[in-house]
Amino acid sequence: MEHTGAKPAQQPKQPESLKYVARQPILNSQEQVFAYELLFRDGVDDYFSNPDAESASRNTLDTTVLLGLDVLCDGKRGFINCTRDTLLKDYMSLLPADQAAVEILGSVPADDLVIDRCQKLRKVGYLVSLDDFVLNDPRQPLVEFADFVKIDLRTTPLEQVETIVKLFSPKTKIAAKKVETREEFLAAKKVGVVYFQGFFFCKPEVMQARDIPANRLNYVRLMQAVSKDELDPHEVEGIIKSEAALVYRLLRYLNSAGLGIASEIQSVRHGLAMLGEREIRRWIRLVATLSAGQNKSRELVMSALVRARFCELLSPKVEHGKSDLFLIGLLSLMDTILELPMYTILENIPLDHESKAVLLGEKSSLSPLYQLMISRERGEWPQIHQHAADLKLQESFVAEAHWSAMQWARQVSSGA
Repeated sequence: MEHTGAKPAQQPKQPESLKYVARQPILNSQEQVFAYELLFRDGVDDYFSNPDAESASRNTLDTTVLLGLDVLCDGKRGFINCTRDTLLKDYMSLLPADQAAVEILGSVPADDLVIDRCQKLRKVGYLVSLDDFVLNDPRQPLVEFADFVKIDLRTTPLEQVETIVKLFSPKTKIAAKKVETREEFLAAKKVGVVYFQGFFFCKPEVMQARDIPANRLNYVRLMQAVSKDELDPHEVEGIIKSEAALVYRLLRYLNSAGLGIASEIQSVRHGLAMLGEREIRRWIRLVATLSAGQNKSRELVMSALVRARFCELLSPKVEHGKSDLFLIGLLSLMDTILELPMYTILENIPLDHESKAVLLGEKSSLSPLYQLMISRERGEWPQIHQHAADLKLQESFVAEAHWSAMQWARQVSSGA
């Protein structure tokens, strides 16, 4: 979006290591973001060398100190994987106690030195988590000093999860990671798990046949209206006026100081005329996403915005025909945001065949780009390498685009 006024100061180039940081949200039982686990890779080919937990732990700390937890984690806690060496050398003291959580890896023994360090970290305000916790875990002496124990749902049967909950809850909070479906989320929640890590919140529930609620239909209608080859301003105006939240967001956006519009905008019609067709399309897609996701996890809406901008930034360097890559990224989570099947949404939005196919999980020429988007979001480094190579993209460019998309999404979600 273009803004008038003085030219902003040039932003300093982000440090090279930031390109290889990803984060996974840790949500509470209401699907609100509680914290993030930071994932780090030391350079393009790091995953081909033998994984070194010590190096990864130190590099995560170094990068986190360089950028700041407040930026990486949007003001939430950052969970940092720690080896025994990282703990005993007191590297965690480089991070603010009220912003960091010490995640103790399964390889760390519960010896006297480690126990002493955990006590001291807790005393000054750090949270302590035991990663990959299992029944009869040799780190059980550390539970007394742990705020969380984190269980891997892929390797731990639900009945064992329930046993761990009964043994250590509520004094120690139980978290589950690799929660990939809503069914797993609900099952773990039922047995007493209170924090959840995984991508269940990005996947829609199995929908039952039902009428589409009017307000959700408005968002689909808006997407449909701005996806037509020829925009009908009267149609757009009518849909916006039917949704009070959209009227408020439009007037707030148009009257913001950043746009530099001299006269005050007091009507929807005036505002749309001032924006122009290109900005109308872009703004409506963004605000429809933000408004539709008001009762959803903020991380879900942020993910949709990041995906959209990430695909848009890659578009000059990949073949995509007539497909709108920004719209593909935005729509990729719309089924979850609106709680509607993807095929229902796409029935009402004019899209080219390749775009519809990739959003429905069918074979498409856009599949490599779509898979790259998903892998980068999850920090799946080997898959990122492969998909980037398939698309003939430099991996550093891909990572820089993702970082820029995250920064852009934060600005949009707080100011749109």
